[in-house]
Amino acid sequence: MDLQQQTFLRDAMRRLNMTRDAFATRIGVSRRALDTWLLPEDSQESRQMPEIVQRFTAEILSSAELSADSTPSVHTGALRDRMLFEGRPQLLSVDQFTRESVEGLFRVADVVQPIARRQKVSRVLEGAVLGNLFFEASTRTRVSFGAAFCRLGGSVCDTTGFTFSSMAKGESIYDTSRVMAGYVDAMVVRHPEQGSVAEFARATNIPVINGGDGPGEHPSQALLDLYTIQKEFARLGKIVDGAHIALVGDLKYGRTVHSLVKLLALYRGLKLTLIAPTALEMPSYIIEQISRNGHVIEQTESLTEGLKGADVVYATRIQKERFVNESFEGYKPDFQINQALVETVCGPDTLVMHPLPRDSREGANDLSTDLNQDSRLAIFRQTDNGIPVRMAIFAVLLGVENQLQHSMRDASWRPPAYVGVDDAPFHGID
Repeated sequence: MDLQQQTFLRDAMRRLNMTRDAFATRIGVSRRALDTWLLPEDSQESRQMPEIVQRFTAEILSSAELSADSTPSVHTGALRDRMLFEGRPQLLSVDQFTRESVEGLFRVADVVQPIARRQKVSRVLEGAVLGNLFFEASTRTRVSFGAAFCRLGGSVCDTTGFTFSSMAKGESIYDTSRVMAGYVDAMVVRHPEQGSVAEFARATNIPVINGGDGPGEHPSQALLDLYTIQKEFARLGKIVDGAHIALVGDLKYGRTVHSLVKLLALYRGLKLTLIAPTALEMPSYIIEQISRNGHVIEQTESLTEGLKGADVVYATRIQKERFVNESFEGYKPDFQINQALVETVCGPDTLVMHPLPRDSREGANDLSTDLNQDSRLAIFRQTDNGIPVRMAIFAVLLGVENQLQHSMRDASWRPPAYVGVDDAPFHGID
């Protein structure tokens, strides 16, 4: 199947804000036909979209763009110019995004999906070097950023922890950032202090990406989370507007939920249920920020009440490393999300997500491993989506997104159809 066809159709549905059923009706085809046009290129059931359908869809999009009530086009102006930090192409906060620019970034992520799936390779960043500066423990974020950069043809230099950096000798953030900028072409920085990554960014003109700043934000995680929700909803015939999202756990220190709720607030008519012990409630300034958009926001300590009717359950790990002379009072064993709870209060299409890592040790009040065989558990599809989203971030910030389409060639190796032995049957299908 032609990659442009798949990307074109996904982008059209996003721009028209339609489910697959609604979109199929709008362009006058059956849902089954649309599904075959959207299948991965290696599927035996994938089919070529007729040229007349493509022309008709393009006409619908052109008409929608002329309407004042339509969703704005993702093609207006350079994307990186619409997501700047203090005038520079850097990614520090989800506050830099509009709904339009989020959708534009996701369109780039769609384009690079064949690279992320190891079907294609690209060298658009050949010769570029990424500096991964992680002054706090990380596995997923550090490796996935490095893998995303390498899959675009670049190379990576890692540094982890304060002990192995010159900052242990008293070097300032400004000096470290300026020196590193002379060595690398982009930096991903994780630091335990909120606001510290912004200090790195202000010392240089090269792209700097926030890989997590203490209890502050984790913008790339929020982007991959929202991208996952959109992809899963497309499969289930839903859209983000009007969805019920339940966020569970440590909402006080969990930077992933801080970023995610602010991104979700760009959409319309959401119900956000915030489920946490009193000591771990969402900061009031974030609630005030997202409540301005007219969403329904509920706060509760009851899992059974809060999860009822949720389209998405987003669980988080308690951030013990952020606690200073505080207790875990209220975070009891009955706060765990497990198979029995999900079967009792959640629907058959409810998505269960988690930014990972989850605490899988016995007695941990985290997302239970007994959900591993449940197809509603989306955590591994979620982590897999981190690669195309982070590739898209690099491509946009470094200005090569328009070269991606023509830079790809077939991979010379054969990847497995399913990366994990326990992946759900539909894993990898759009």
